[in-house]
Amino acid sequence: MRFLLISIPVLALFFAGCDDTLTNEQVDNTIIPSSNVSFARHLTPVLTLKCASSGCHDDSMISDGLSFTTYTNITARFDIVFPGKPENSKLIWSIRGLSGAVGMPPLGSLGGALTENQKVGFETWIKEGAKNN
Repeated sequence: MRFLLISIPVLALFFAGCDDTLTNEQVDNTIIPSSNVSFARHLTPVLTLKCASSGCHDDSMISDGLSFTTYTNITARFDIVFPGKPENSKLIWSIRGLSGAVGMPPLGSLGGALTENQKVGFETWIKEGAKNN
């Protein structure tokens, strides 16, 4: 009985410390470097929180035919990400509101707007070849 009384609080603390939920503050305060941008480490958290988790570009909603839950989904259409040429990539047009594209994410979305560092991070990643790294 004594073991049970001690183990329950210890297990509760252990599992409470395992919360891996991303917050806007965590993602927005993570600086994406000016070179060697990693899709997995730098961009996936942004896409997950600001694009997929908001109920727009996830695997169930697939808003405008786009799911941003995986590298393959994002790069499957050649016009969304044009490796080496961010100026030709619709992803950049959308996050910058260029070429008549609707600005993304939209005002009032759950994940909030992208920071300037995040926008530059996507541009740099595409300039560097849009690698699955």
